[in-house]
Amino acid sequence: MSPEADGRDAMSSPEPRLLVIDAVGLTPRLLRYAPRLRALAERGWQAPLETVLPAVTCTVQSTFLTGRTPAGHGAVANGWYFRDLGEVYLWRQHNRLVQGEKVWETARRHRPGLKVANVCWWYAMGATTDWTVTPRPIYHADGRKSPDCYTRPPELHDELTEELGPFPLFNYWGPTASLASSEWIVAATRRLMPRADLTLCYLPHLDYDLQRHGPDSPQARRAARDMDAALAPLLDDAEAAGVRVVVLSEYGITPATTPVDVNRVLRRAGLLEVYTQDGMEYLDPWASRAFAVADHQCAHVYVRDEADVPAVAGLLERVEGVDLVLDEKGRAEQGLDHERSGDLVLVAEPGAWFTYYYWLDDTRAPDFARGVDIHRKPGFDPAELFLDPKDPLVKARAAANLARKRAGLRYAMNVVPLDPAPVRGTHGRRAEDPDDGPLLICTEPGSARDRVAATEVRDLLLGLVGVPDPAGPTPA
Repeated sequence: MSPEADGRDAMSSPEPRLLVIDAVGLTPRLLRYAPRLRALAERGWQAPLETVLPAVTCTVQSTFLTGRTPAGHGAVANGWYFRDLGEVYLWRQHNRLVQGEKVWETARRHRPGLKVANVCWWYAMGATTDWTVTPRPIYHADGRKSPDCYTRPPELHDELTEELGPFPLFNYWGPTASLASSEWIVAATRRLMPRADLTLCYLPHLDYDLQRHGPDSPQARRAARDMDAALAPLLDDAEAAGVRVVVLSEYGITPATTPVDVNRVLRRAGLLEVYTQDGMEYLDPWASRAFAVADHQCAHVYVRDEADVPAVAGLLERVEGVDLVLDEKGRAEQGLDHERSGDLVLVAEPGAWFTYYYWLDDTRAPDFARGVDIHRKPGFDPAELFLDPKDPLVKARAAANLARKRAGLRYAMNVVPLDPAPVRGTHGRRAEDPDDGPLLICTEPGSARDRVAATEVRDLLLGLVGVPDPAGPTPA
């Protein structure tokens, strides 16, 4: 089926239509290696994008779509400690976790009937969009995990998988993450854009080799060229249909040199506790006096007793690699004064980043630590992008596990290193050099500006779909 099939005639609608591409990790420095996007910027305009803290996917995307700071929308990180459940959860998917009116909901008050497609922007499930595509594995009863996606409406699932194949989950994250996932997303977006007035497309590709090899590596430059080439057919479609285009990024990735084991510091100080099962240690958030949910260059510290907060802050201020320890006042100044943020927020020094590790002996690490297991780990783990370089049999074991998967047998992909040394790129704090920070490109010269704050993106998008300014109040 052609991209236009089952769509509408783009010229039949007098209202403007908009494609928003989140090319995560794109910076002015990398734009030099992306000729198609560079030409787009030259025909329209580009500007530095002033991101929020922490500069991570869930937080920044939520700010783009609501116009609020993290204090207002509540997505304070890619995950946090759910105090009412006593559990740390990362990468939840329900849109209700993001507080506030979304950009398309605001637009519909002025353009009733506005149609919206979301292809892989986060917090997609339960959103009031017309078409939704988001990664969602099949969790089989025997413990196997198969690649797949969630779609709304449900029949969209079979349409996309029949035409494009199953969603390439193992190319979306992990040691085999590659351009294939972005190519699938572009192809899905091409099929949905003709049906929508506002289309959101998320491309993850630059995240991979920039974290693996660093933002100044030859692999990073090649990744920018590959991403640019993968986008070309979608940009051709948009130009032919008269669809306006915004390309933006959430953050820039900067060199990573110093992992900071913040939870091990807390454990050695007698503040973090674990419990043991089958010889493996698990974080015990209920019993811990203090622990951290690490997320790239920021970490949210939860302290059980308010009276301990000053002492915990004093301890962490002395840790090498910690730049800022934000207390209640500091969190308010950064727009992070939300109950989900914890009692302290740490910001790493340039080059430093926070691990989630809490065990003191690798033989006591939980089995999920050696796998790609984003929902069980109580913090972000960029080591999931690597096969363990210290294991001479790691590739053979990975191949054997894949064979077991294809045969429908249970398997454990225990190939991830416990040493964070291979990680070469990170993000989360605001970039020191604008050339290494996020940017925004727009095809409409009349909307040009010198700089764009993340909180201003919502109103820019509203204007581009024909909504008058001001569209309505957006509480901070």
